[in-house]
Amino acid sequence: MRSLHVADTNGTAFDIVVLGGGSGGYAAALRAAQLGKSVALIEADKVGGTCLHVGCVPTKALLHAAELADHARDGAHFGVHTTLDRIDMNGVNEYKATVIGRLYKGLQGLIKSRKITVFEGYGKLVAKDTVEVNGERVTGEYIVLGTGSYARSLPGLEIGGRVITSDQALQLDWVPKSVIVLGGGVIGSEFASVWKSFGADVTIIEALPHLIANEDESLSKAFERQFRKRGINFNLGVRFAGVTQDDNGVHVSLEDGKTFDADLLLVAVGRGPRTSGVGYEEQGITLDRGFVITDERLHTGVGNIYAVGDIVPGLQLAHRGFAQGIFVAEEIAGLKPAAIVESGIPRVTYSDPEVASVGLTEARAKEVHGADAVETLEYNLGGNGKSQILGTQGFVKLVRQKDGPVIGVHMIGARVGELIGEGQLIVNWEAYPEDVAALVHAHPTQNEALGEAHLALAGKPLHAHN
Repeated sequence: MRSLHVADTNGTAFDIVVLGGGSGGYAAALRAAQLGKSVALIEADKVGGTCLHVGCVPTKALLHAAELADHARDGAHFGVHTTLDRIDMNGVNEYKATVIGRLYKGLQGLIKSRKITVFEGYGKLVAKDTVEVNGERVTGEYIVLGTGSYARSLPGLEIGGRVITSDQALQLDWVPKSVIVLGGGVIGSEFASVWKSFGADVTIIEALPHLIANEDESLSKAFERQFRKRGINFNLGVRFAGVTQDDNGVHVSLEDGKTFDADLLLVAVGRGPRTSGVGYEEQGITLDRGFVITDERLHTGVGNIYAVGDIVPGLQLAHRGFAQGIFVAEEIAGLKPAAIVESGIPRVTYSDPEVASVGLTEARAKEVHGADAVETLEYNLGGNGKSQILGTQGFVKLVRQKDGPVIGVHMIGARVGELIGEGQLIVNWEAYPEDVAALVHAHPTQNEALGEAHLALAGKPLHAHN
């Protein structure tokens, strides 16, 4: 089937054909249409992709419900005496579906208003300028590949029954009494946070030495302390050995001999690129472990074919996909946009506590610039009025080149994800601490913590010690 604007003739030609309607693909389509290009968008499921339907949006809806559960449980701390009666997962899922539905309807409206032709079905690249979908060939002067990602598993670890991925976790209509999370990255940590707030016993198993190991080590350690304080258990630096399941639950073993029993095992070991069986290699496109290799302009090196989003090596984030989609559309239109700098893309883990960062970690900065050329500062949220009001703990950590710009902003605490916008401006515009210190931040806000951190780094702290 085809929806929205439907091409009536076989072999219809467009300026641009976009294969995949997720964050990167639909962003490319919307921007290209805005620039006057005729665009075909091919999507096997629903436009919006993983992020809208089984990723960012539904997980954050669950996390908001989890936050409300915590507020209800802990209201007495603020003088508001409440009790948490129960978690109604049918009600939670209805709320989640309503949010998704509104955003999906809005996206469909945007696509229709920009006269983008949408083909529903599995597309395959069959020539350097042609995608086949439902037996119909759709040609384009330019092709943009954006086929997204899938929830990975480990070799020999089959998904099914009580062994689930995030896809199945988002559809649960019950709260497990106990759950084991295999993987302590962003996805695993977010689900662990949700289930703990909903009342489950949670154990995380992570082969790396830290949770959210891609973040600055100081954030990872603080994150672990707060998870431990919440009663979330974790085993670090140890590998998964196997799992069996029966009517009572799952039985998980580790290589160090430890065993765990729980209602469910969530496999959250990352996401793989969805590039198998779609004709990429047959057309000469280079793949590495399934990822499409491109140059810094996101060109594949084959014909007029570009790639965006989770299939391109790097951060698998929806906003990275948006940025890449816009970039490619503008590149095709001849606008010569600036290349996207990966380290300048903000990263957020939406758990309790939240973690937000942009730029280089302290360790990476020292690798790039040398240990003696890097300076850091931590500003504790204990000195921030709004953080005290919210009852959150954490800090802002700044990484700068000595006598130079700020090259990393790292934060942990409630709602710090909302602060990362200023953080990315600071890093991407290569601001000096003195530049930010001169700005006036509203009081009392958590945003003020960024200002205070830069005041301190500039040598004139207000609510912090030298």
